[in-house]
Amino acid sequence: MQSKTQTIDSWLAAHAAHQPDKIALRFAGDSWSYAALHDWVERLASSLYHALELRRGDRVAFYGHNSATEIALFFAAAKLGLMVAPLNWRLAIEELRHIVGDSDAKALIYGPEFAQEAEAVTDGLSVRLAASDSNLMQRGDVQKSPTPAASLSDPFLLVYTSGATGRPKGAVLTQEAVLWNALTSLHAHDFTAEDHVLNVLPLFHVGGINIQTTPCLFVGGTVTLHPGFDPEAAVAALANEGVTTTVFVPTMMREVMARSDWDMSTFKTMRMLNTGSTDVPVDILRAVNDAGVPMVQVYGATETGPIASYQKAAEAADTVGSIGRPAAHVQVKIARPDGETCETGEAGEIWVKGPNNFTEYWRDPATTAAALQDGWFKTGDMAWRDEAGLLWFVGRRKHVIISGGENIYPAEIERLLDKLPGLREAAVVGRPDARWGETPVVVAAVEPGGPTAADILAACEGRIARFKRPKDVVFVDALPRNALGKVVIEGVRQMAAK
Repeated sequence: MQSKTQTIDSWLAAHAAHQPDKIALRFAGDSWSYAALHDWVERLASSLYHALELRRGDRVAFYGHNSATEIALFFAAAKLGLMVAPLNWRLAIEELRHIVGDSDAKALIYGPEFAQEAEAVTDGLSVRLAASDSNLMQRGDVQKSPTPAASLSDPFLLVYTSGATGRPKGAVLTQEAVLWNALTSLHAHDFTAEDHVLNVLPLFHVGGINIQTTPCLFVGGTVTLHPGFDPEAAVAALANEGVTTTVFVPTMMREVMARSDWDMSTFKTMRMLNTGSTDVPVDILRAVNDAGVPMVQVYGATETGPIASYQKAAEAADTVGSIGRPAAHVQVKIARPDGETCETGEAGEIWVKGPNNFTEYWRDPATTAAALQDGWFKTGDMAWRDEAGLLWFVGRRKHVIISGGENIYPAEIERLLDKLPGLREAAVVGRPDARWGETPVVVAAVEPGGPTAADILAACEGRIARFKRPKDVVFVDALPRNALGKVVIEGVRQMAAK
C-alpha cells in the first residue's frame, strides 16, 4: 500500500524502473513504453507548473476526443495535486461554459479538432488555453519538473454527471479513491501485467477512465486507446492486436455483434468481456457467454469510482442478468427508505460505502448531504439480493412507476420485451393517469415489418401481474441516449406524453 505522500503517477515511475521497455500505451499508431510515458508525464507536469502556472488544488479541464495526451495529463495532474475536469465534448457550448465556470478551471487543454469551440467555451472566462498537440503539452523541461507536496488524499477527478434532470453536478474523486478502485478492478478482472486492455469508452466518463484503463496501468499492463467507438476498428483490434479484455456498453455490443466480421472464435487472446452502465439485455450476455468468452457485468456510478459490484468470470454464464456481488473493499446495502436493510428477495435502494466513493459534489454541500449518509452513497438505483448473495438490478428509484399504490419497475417489463423478434429497442415509463396516478407505457423502435402495438402488449400477457402490464405503445425512430449509450428517461417520458 502506498503512503499518503505518494501520488498515483508513482505507478508509472515504478514500472519505468522495473519494466522500462514494456509498452504501456498505444494510440493512433504510436506507442509509449513505461519509461517513455513516465518521461512524458514528468515533462508535462513541468509545463503545467511553469508555463500554465498551475498549482496544487487548481482545476484543469480537458476538451477533446480520447487521446494519449489526456492519459498523460491525468498522471501529470496527479503529480502536481491538480484536479482534472474531463469535458463531455457532445455537450452544447453553453453547457460546457457552465461546467468550466462552475469548476473555476484555471486552464483548458483542448484537442485541435475543438479549437474554435474551446475559444467559445472560455470566452469571457479567465482560463488559459493550450492545444493538446502543442509543444507545451509534449516537451516540457524534465529537469525543471516540480516536486510539490501532493498526496493521495488530494481531490483529483472532477467528473460532471450527465445532468439529465437538471444542471450537472461535479463529483469529486480523490487520488486515493482511484487507487482503491484500481485494487477493486484487479480483483474483478484478475488483471496481471500480461493483460492488454482496449478502451473505446470516452474518457470524459469515469467508466472510461477507471473501469479498466487506470487499473491496467496500475498493474503494468498495456492499454490500447481509441479516439472513440468505431465498430470496425474495435472488432479489428480484438481480432488482431492481442487484446485480452475490453468494456462495451450494450449499445456498442449491439453494433459490433451486428457486423459480418463479428466472430468470437477469431478473438484468440480475449479472456473476458465486460459490460455495464445500464440494465443489460440478457440476449447479449447469453450470446457472448455461449461463445465461450465470459461476459461479466460491472455495476457502479460516477460517485463510486465507479466499481461497486461485479460478476467474476467463473460464474458469469451461470448468473446471467445479475450485477454480481459487492466489490472487494466495498460494502453494498439494499436499503429501505428508512435506511434499514432489506430482507433477501426484497427490492430496495442500492447504498454503497467504501474508500472508492466520492467525497462531495463540487461546492454543493446541500446535495452532498442528501446523497451521503454516514459514508453510504445512496445511488438512487434499485436492486434485490438473492440467497446466494448475488445482486439483481431492478431500475432507478426515480423511474419507478407508482400505479394505484403499486410499484412497477420498468426493467422488469423491458426484460420481457428484449426477447421480442423485430423489436430494436424499448423503454418503459409512466404516463400520468387520472384514475391510477400513472400507467406504464412502452416507447419502442422496431425493425421494418416488426411487431405491432398489439404484439408488444401481448408479449406481457400472463407473464407479469396485470397491474404491471403496459397500457399503450408509442413508436419512435430511436430512443434518446447520452454519450455512454444510457437511455435519457426524461426524453422518453416526453415521447410517451405525445
